[in-house]
Amino acid sequence: MKDVVALGELLIDFAPVSTDESGYPTLKAQPGGAPGNFLAALQKYGCSTALLGKVGDDAFGHLLVGTLNEKGIETKGIVTDPAVFTTLAFVTLDATGNRSFSFARKPGADTCLRTDELDLSLLDDCRVFHFGTLSLTSEPARSATKAAVAYAKEHGKLISFDPNLRKPLWPSDEAAKEQIEWGLHQADIVKISDEEIEFLWGISPEEGAQKLLTEYGVRLVYATLGPKGCHVANAQGSCEVASPSGIHVVDTTGAGDIFGGSAMSQFLRLNKAPEALTVEELRAVTRFACCAASLSTQTHGGITSVVPEADVRAIMG
Repeated sequence: MKDVVALGELLIDFAPVSTDESGYPTLKAQPGGAPGNFLAALQKYGCSTALLGKVGDDAFGHLLVGTLNEKGIETKGIVTDPAVFTTLAFVTLDATGNRSFSFARKPGADTCLRTDELDLSLLDDCRVFHFGTLSLTSEPARSATKAAVAYAKEHGKLISFDPNLRKPLWPSDEAAKEQIEWGLHQADIVKISDEEIEFLWGISPEEGAQKLLTEYGVRLVYATLGPKGCHVANAQGSCEVASPSGIHVVDTTGAGDIFGGSAMSQFLRLNKAPEALTVEELRAVTRFACCAASLSTQTHGGITSVVPEADVRAIMG
């Protein structure tokens, strides 16, 4: 039995490590993709995981599958397709380590996952199914994602969703909003950023969290606040948790995903319904996730930047 199964993109992140005198960057290739980052944190903190997705039958695709295997993530649900290339993401970092993205994905292998290629047996024996919106940007992956969500809901699994908005991948803001709204209506647990709440509704993170609880039927909401921390809420109440101070940020790639996976790992240890966590339990889960995410920014990459639990506990205080 797997604790968490995720569906979505597995890709290579190219991040700059230096620039020559003409302004051309030297790029370092890192394994990435939001679901992989999310599962890497879960796996590091004691959960069993699996990924549903597609890579190209190329060097990067084989490297990515090998990396997940090394991390202990089950890869039998990953399809290798010789007809398409593994998706590539090019990351630009500013002086504070914050990033912007461009993609080689027209199409990328992750967008070509078909419903008939899904290994739904992985969902039969899991506790949580997790997905994001990158698999909803285009067909056939959109239909495959919606089929997997429907299957998971029919079989009583908790549904976890992260909008993970990447505007360059959408034909319009309206198209992005439509699919994010669909995902939010499916979910029991949502990790959403303050910027995504602003994009959707033009309201504060606190107001966004309450909207999700009362209007969408979400049972547990993490509204992340960038470097400031996170506002977390459920039916028992809400609180705001600050990120640790004094962290030297090198690269924020994957930090939000690692927050989500870290929070999920601690939530699952409590063995309670999402709406039943007390405010103190919400605070403890979120504090762990904020510290794990912050520590991951001290090095490049996502999947490979998850730190040991002992390091997280050491800065939690």
